[in-house]
Amino acid sequence: MPVRGTRCYSQLQSAAAASTRQISPSFPSETSMHATDVRYPYFIRRNSRGSLPVYTDIRNGGTRYLVSIRNVHGQINSLANELQQSLFKHGSPEANRLKVQVTAQRHVILSGGRWKNDVINWLMSKGF
Repeated sequence: MPVRGTRCYSQLQSAAAASTRQISPSFPSETSMHATDVRYPYFIRRNSRGSLPVYTDIRNGGTRYLVSIRNVHGQINSLANELQQSLFKHGSPEANRLKVQVTAQRHVILSGGRWKNDVINWLMSKGF
């Protein structure tokens, strides 16, 4: 009679998943081929927790509020231009106060207001 070895919990889970998994074709399905992927000249990689890398920094005793976007790959200046033009409506008080700076080749800093949630919503609407 053959001796059976013991299995770890992870081996049991992977064996169960392999037995229930259906074999899919190696080529993309028709529905994924017709999906509209939006391509931008820049890419914003999410952090290790899966969140967008948008951070706040309060300086000068609370009088200067900065919003920074990190981990931008590609043409960072086009991201800065799009933020300047389309984050707020042209001519609004927020658009007049908004200042966008590019620093360290991979960071965008916005100053002039508390706009972290606006920036996150804008990035989410763009598909990031």
